[in-house]
Amino acid sequence: MNGKRVIREKTPRQLLNRATGFLEGYTHTLNPYVGCAFACSYCYVRQMPVALFRGEEWGSWVDIKTEAAEVLRKDLRKARRQEGPVTIFMSSSTDPYQPEEAKFGVTRSLLEVMAGDEAAPNFLFVQTRSPLVSRDLDLLAKLGNRVRLSMTIETDREDMRRAFTPYAPPLQARFRVLKEAVSRGIPAQATIAPVLPSTDSFADRLAEIVDRVCIDDYFMGDGSQGRRTQRLGLKAQYECLGVGDWYDREAYKRVLARLKEHFPQDRIGISQIGFSPQFAPARTPL
Repeated sequence: MNGKRVIREKTPRQLLNRATGFLEGYTHTLNPYVGCAFACSYCYVRQMPVALFRGEEWGSWVDIKTEAAEVLRKDLRKARRQEGPVTIFMSSSTDPYQPEEAKFGVTRSLLEVMAGDEAAPNFLFVQTRSPLVSRDLDLLAKLGNRVRLSMTIETDREDMRRAFTPYAPPLQARFRVLKEAVSRGIPAQATIAPVLPSTDSFADRLAEIVDRVCIDDYFMGDGSQGRRTQRLGLKAQYECLGVGDWYDREAYKRVLARLKEHFPQDRIGISQIGFSPQFAPARTPL
């Protein structure tokens, strides 16, 4: 990805979309943006229609959803009235805290609706890899046990982070924000997805911060048993970096074994269960 990103503003007709497939445990998904500036090399969204049919390089453009708060307020009331309990996964095809959020504040406006409206969701899962979420910990705290913050930390090796996700935030900043969230009593987890090459002390470091983790890889979690990821040519990238043995269906088990030394079995969510609303209910903060 080179050059300046193309930013477009669009007002959506609706924000809540029916959750299916991998996220079938939720009633809806919520994406504040279309496109993602982090442009992670392994992102499965690269192989989805939103990216394939755009005609522009993934990561070079972002659509801003304007008037989002009012649209969401209407969607929530309608969903609650017609369907009852509402559980939301934010976000399934973008990062709600990508760089544009600092300027446009779409995600914060949505959280303000969900933290204060009478039609607030029964549960909200916030998936991000961005330290910018620290700005909104006040709103997440208001949601109490109706929210879970999931911070993507695929590895503890910064060289691997730079190789696979050069435009994503540094790992140290993610560890720091996750620790802050937990200290404020916000239900949170570290999400190792996808599993990247890491050190033997990775699990130790995570256990110092959170009491639950999710682990996933390309083969379980890309929605096509690894076929989408295979089309991205990642195997060659692994081999070029000298870590070809990590691109394997069994590779996640070496990290899983370390996690089991520090976390009870019911606090380790493997693939889909780790993202589920039912996984590891909140405990008293560490």
